Amino acid sequence: MKEKIFIFDTTLRDGEQSPGCSMDAKEKLEIAHQLARLGVDIIEAGFPISSPGDFEAVKKIAETVGREKKGTEFPQICGLSRAIKNDIDVCWNAVKGAKNGRIHTFLATSDIHMKYKLKMTRTQVLERAYEMVKHARKYTDNVEFSPEDAVRSDLDFLVQVVTAVIDAGATTVNIPDTVGYAIPLEFGELIKNLFERVPNIKKTVLSVHCHNDLGLSVSNSLSAVLNGARQIECTINGLGERAGNASLEEIVMILKTRSNIFNVETNINTSEIHRTSRLVSQVTGMVVQPNKAVVGANAFAHSSGIHQDGMIKHRDTYEIMNPEDVGIEESTLLLTARSGRNGLNNRLKHLGFELSSKEMDLLFEKFKILADKKKYVFDDDLIALLTEGKAETRESYVLEYLNTSSGTGTIPTATVRLRMGDKIFQEAACGDGPVDASYKAIDKITGKSVKLEDYSLRAISSGKDALGEVTVRLDQAGQKMIGRGTSTDIIEASAKAYLSAVNRLLSSKKTTFQKKSQEQL
Repeated sequence: MKEKIFIFDTTLRDGEQSPGCSMDAKEKLEIAHQLARLGVDIIEAGFPISSPGDFEAVKKIAETVGREKKGTEFPQICGLSRAIKNDIDVCWNAVKGAKNGRIHTFLATSDIHMKYKLKMTRTQVLERAYEMVKHARKYTDNVEFSPEDAVRSDLDFLVQVVTAVIDAGATTVNIPDTVGYAIPLEFGELIKNLFERVPNIKKTVLSVHCHNDLGLSVSNSLSAVLNGARQIECTINGLGERAGNASLEEIVMILKTRSNIFNVETNINTSEIHRTSRLVSQVTGMVVQPNKAVVGANAFAHSSGIHQDGMIKHRDTYEIMNPEDVGIEESTLLLTARSGRNGLNNRLKHLGFELSSKEMDLLFEKFKILADKKKYVFDDDLIALLTEGKAETRESYVLEYLNTSSGTGTIPTATVRLRMGDKIFQEAACGDGPVDASYKAIDKITGKSVKLEDYSLRAISSGKDALGEVTVRLDQAGQKMIGRGTSTDIIEASAKAYLSAVNRLLSSKKTTFQKKSQEQL
């Protein structure tokens, strides 16, 4: 009988710590619902003490996610906290509405962290770890402890800490490779040593959380599984601090594809992988590279003549996974301007989207406008239409009108009209090009001076009339924000993306505490 691997998803916590990947509460909730459909066992929803907004997002997720369908297995909702009583108290208040809320507390155990960051002795760290797990157990028996920077910790001391926190009641102990320093052989040996040297290790689930600084996070996680670890902490698309975390989709599909090696199983509904990846990419603005394993645009594409010939004769010659297993179709029903509401609605249901009558009316209007501009409307076009404008409120600027002029020997100019609630604003500006002129006109209206750090444009569907997607990253006094816009007109898409990021900056209420006091695994 195969043993179970628990999948702990930290996209909403560690993934959000990727520069420019901040998500609002509504976006977090949307992703959390999709993670529940995906079948993850534990959702780490955030760091409740870090800000009031994060507390409310975690609380909302704990109270609602997984409860849509009666009789389904609820994902555990987890909050992160430092090994401080107030952190733990706040964390529990955020997750207690969940059917099985988890408190995840952590404290560094490496000499470099204890000396320079914590300024604590080994004895102090050992006592604090034990006491804070005890404190968390007053609220719940679902307590996880992580010795931060475990890989660079002294093994004898790490064994002491792990033994102590299990005695204190930790039901999960997570071993993080916080800086992505380990190699697979070394990390597997560390897990093996813990199983051999920690006397009470069988009273807990041993977990791993690997960062990808050397590109080894997935390999290290799998090495840990081979040596007894039974929980893997990972993120969608490998998002996370610096070079990111172990990628959920890669972990799960390796365990499934090479079950002859690992002989374990997960609860993941793999057919939801592609949809989840796409949603996270759209919300965060972090585009998945085409050659990304499992979910990249080229993951199931074949251009070589030899490969194509092999595929025609027998698919297994060049594909070790069935694209349908991860939710990617090999053929797509094309929608056109002649497609009716029923055709559109059927396609959306096929993609997994259930819209209310009002939402369908609004989408159908957008669809007809786009279909008049394009020969075919593809699935990615529909996804773009669904996600566009989701964050708009009465406090957000909405693009009403855009007109640009440019050419050889002509000074590029742009006239922009924006609406906020019932108010209309209009300005004109000149720039180095029509996009730059549009951005300057927007700056005049909003009164904000921001720095454009990154601009990218890609076609998200096929054909000369493809829908263009623009992603920008703006910086205002050190605060970074991602914006995204789509249109068959790349100037309009550029303006929408810029405006989306500006709206996020205007509505953002990040606290100084969030930036200065967060400690990451």
